Amino acid sequence: MMKFRENEDAVSPVIGVILMVAITVILAAVIAAFVFGMAGNIQSTKSVAATVTQQGQDKIIITYQGGPDAADVAYLRVTAPNTTVYNTTDAKGELKKIDETNAAGKPPTVGASMTLTLDPNDDVDKDWSDRDHVVVTAHFKDGSDQVILDTFV
Repeated sequence: MMKFRENEDAVSPVIGVILMVAITVILAAVIAAFVFGMAGNIQSTKSVAATVTQQGQDKIIITYQGGPDAADVAYLRVTAPNTTVYNTTDAKGELKKIDETNAAGKPPTVGASMTLTLDPNDDVDKDWSDRDHVVVTAHFKDGSDQVILDTFV
């Protein structure tokens, strides 16, 4: 009777070598992407804040709280509940409606209060007594924008 020799050499070493080569190639590609800047510009989050309170049916007060990155703020942009957009125009937080002549603004000082007052001639909203949406965006000197307040009052 003829006895067959079984080949007990496993395939594991071959698969192991292939996996090690694949892992090495992937690691090299990831490291090269970061070293050569192929990962793109990663923008960091800046830290500034604002708070909002409602006074009556026609007035909303936004207070700029500042933060570690307050010196980098170029101006604040406020979107009122009636979707009108304003920029801060001075250190006191004076707001001016955006048009073609004043697309940019000036930074407010920390603690400045900005007042949104409902225009009685506005036919979109008759009062701001419901939950009204207010958004404050900080525009920074490096050209980036970041929402610092998005709330309902």
